Amino acid sequence: MESKKPTFGHGKICYIEVPAADIAASAAFFETVFNWHIRRDNHGGVSFDDGVGQVSGMWVTGRNPTDGCGLIVSIMVDDAAATVAKIEANAGIIVQPIGKDFPEITAAFKDPAGNLWSIYQHRG
Repeated sequence: MESKKPTFGHGKICYIEVPAADIAASAAFFETVFNWHIRRDNHGGVSFDDGVGQVSGMWVTGRNPTDGCGLIVSIMVDDAAATVAKIEANAGIIVQPIGKDFPEITAAFKDPAGNLWSIYQHRG
């Protein structure tokens, strides 16, 4: 992955903590499906940088997955249909197929830990 410096600024989302039952499985899922850069520290912690190096975070155990109504984080993708196939091939579950939010190109899925996410494909 090309090294990029994140954009700094008031109000920017910069860091998230994602519940995980199996951190290695969650890290592998997001690395494979979304090209997230995985970092491991000397103390066993596993962190990530998103596909464009703008948002960082880590997986944490001991928390319930974010799986109900409430905050949903959307991940931008180049090709929603291809991403849906990758999600399903890597232990993710599609819970809302492409088309429900027409004309927006979105789908919702649960990651291997059961967290609810969305994908978004920009038109054009």
